[in-house]
Amino acid sequence: MKLVVPLEIQENENRVGVTPDCVPALIKMGFKVFVQSGAGSGASYSDADYKKNGAQISSKLSDLYSNANVVVKVQRPLKNKKTNEFNYLKNCNILTLLYEQKFKVEFNSLKKLNVNVFALEKMPRISRAQSMDILSSQSNLSGYKAVVDAASIFNKAFPLMMTSAGTVAPAKVLIIGAGVAGLQAIATAKRLGAVVSSFDVRSSTKEQVESLGAKFIEVKGEGSGETAGGYAKEMSKSYQKKQAVLLEENLVKMDIVITTALIPGKPSPKIISKKMVDNMKVGSIIIDLASEFGGNCDLTKHGETVEYKSKKIIGPVNLPSSVSQDSSRLFSKNVLNFLINSCDAGKFSSFKWEDEVVKETCIINNLYQKEFKK
Repeated sequence: MKLVVPLEIQENENRVGVTPDCVPALIKMGFKVFVQSGAGSGASYSDADYKKNGAQISSKLSDLYSNANVVVKVQRPLKNKKTNEFNYLKNCNILTLLYEQKFKVEFNSLKKLNVNVFALEKMPRISRAQSMDILSSQSNLSGYKAVVDAASIFNKAFPLMMTSAGTVAPAKVLIIGAGVAGLQAIATAKRLGAVVSSFDVRSSTKEQVESLGAKFIEVKGEGSGETAGGYAKEMSKSYQKKQAVLLEENLVKMDIVITTALIPGKPSPKIISKKMVDNMKVGSIIIDLASEFGGNCDLTKHGETVEYKSKKIIGPVNLPSSVSQDSSRLFSKNVLNFLINSCDAGKFSSFKWEDEVVKETCIINNLYQKEFKK
């Protein structure tokens, strides 16, 4: 059984779908692992690293994809001036981050092919799927990197400092959204010495926020804005008005704001208005981690730094790729655990099609369910 790891062709994507340390486990499961030459270079993994762990290296795409059973990609299949990945995808199972509601062209192209596609961002939020949860592992790194990037461009120090020339006050940081990215942002900002506050519509996150040493800001008396699956839900107009007043009161005090609010299957909610930014401190910074899905701030532009009245609103692109060695390693381990989930007696022969994890993630099933044959 052949598992293929291609070089990512998305611009500024430095991650790789499988890292060398996971290759021996895949071989033990029954896979022959083929890696495109240079696929790991953006994450500091050489072809020699893969060979040493038992993978085979292919330079020609036709050889790489020939008779592939499983293709592991970080980004959805793409077509650019040099490569049309869709031409090579035949009779195989593709494991990737797809986001079909945003990237409809690629999704529709895949539906026309004789392939199965597992959209790994759709991993169900159940206990046994935690080790396969790619969104969480990548969001963790995004939250960390957002704070580090903010600190690098902020023109003041983060921690309280007592010096002979006087006292340096600590930075005040607000994290909007206390999911995986938000909680890691809180922890990172605290480690850097900032005074941290956090807001989330889900009252259940209060304990987690406070356990990290941050102040929890909440709209009182409105209940929890949480779905049965644990995600944030869209709130009522009444709640949104109270939320706007509460945030406006707090934003004027902040130096750094990190926004992480997302609603699954919908554009990201607009939380910070232009008027709120008007009233923020000169020199303050907003890093909008929801920018790819529309942004949490009215002024956010994905992939750009907007300078507005001496404030910066940053819409970062693919933060996990900027820490590609760790993000690739975590992605790879998540994929490995996903495949282990369908193993019998340590060997992989096919996906367990009645398993909740498989059913929830397989959004295109154009192959027979017994497509795996040794």
